[in-house]
Amino acid sequence: MSKFVRPLHYLIESNKKFRDMEKSIVMRNNKHSLAIWITGLSASGKTTLATIISSRLRELGMPLIMLDGDDLRKILGETTHYNREDRKELAFMYARMVQSLSRQNVVVVIATVALFKEVHEWNRKNIKGYFEVFLDVSFEELRRRDPKHIYQRYDEGKINNVAGLDLDIDIPIAPDLHLIFEKNTTPEMNADVLLGRLPVFIDTK
Repeated sequence: MSKFVRPLHYLIESNKKFRDMEKSIVMRNNKHSLAIWITGLSASGKTTLATIISSRLRELGMPLIMLDGDDLRKILGETTHYNREDRKELAFMYARMVQSLSRQNVVVVIATVALFKEVHEWNRKNIKGYFEVFLDVSFEELRRRDPKHIYQRYDEGKINNVAGLDLDIDIPIAPDLHLIFEKNTTPEMNADVLLGRLPVFIDTK
């Protein structure tokens, strides 16, 4: 069952508590793999959250590799047609890359759309320490942000195969963390919630 979280409800926690949580992540992760898979539609804030999480974990001395779907697509599949099957094929490439890296005693943080149930299921079965984060943002807010003008160009008929519009997606059934957008929520707040969940998650692996 999805774990719905509204970050603003957790802000009563002190900064000291979050720092203590972060330290405990380092101690627990010495013997455990960890792969943080951040997913959501375009403009949901995946890369921003991944960057913050990666920075904070690196500050704690954790060996970490951050991967971003946009960069990986340029490296692995810039010539694809971006239909569902092409995207799924790329998503499996990302998944296998994360699997390989996580075996080398490094934390892997990846930001990618990759909303395919087959990929989510494969990740659960094959990536040790897999922690799935779903950023759930309304289309109204996604269109308001739209930094790459994807939704605008779609509305103007200039592009197609846009995830969540004319390209079918699979919403994660049971992400480890389901972050629902709220108007006054900041990426830093989401990062605090994510970091607060990791110690408990690692202890169960």
